[in-house]
Amino acid sequence: MIKLRLKRFGKKREASFRLVACNSTSRRDGRPLEELGFYNPRTKETRLNTEAIRARLAQGAQPSDTVLTLLERGGLVEKTVRASVVVGQKKQAAAREAAARQAAKEAAEAKAAAEAAAAAEAAADEAAEA
Repeated sequence: MIKLRLKRFGKKREASFRLVACNSTSRRDGRPLEELGFYNPRTKETRLNTEAIRARLAQGAQPSDTVLTLLERGGLVEKTVRASVVVGQKKQAAAREAAARQAAKEAAEAKAAAEAAAAAEAAADEAAEA
């Protein structure tokens, strides 16, 4: 299977990446089938060969997550909501609801304790007056 992924090059701690089409079993920095673009994460500079990328996608090439994000920014692929994002949002919503339920429960317990304390104080006052 052909993958669209990033190939690292540049100096230490100053990495730049080439967007390449390569076989899925080849090494990250191995010899690519074709170079399709360039990405520098430090300056956010991106150059894409749109015609070649569209041709590779039409042949069934699968972009990596990072490359997919770059293609979405470049307007070559429609932005899609990934399954992991949907699952994460559901988990966050469930956690928020559980926290709200816990807070409501604690507030109700605190209110009941305050009412009980007030009733006990009133009873103590009546007993002291009598």
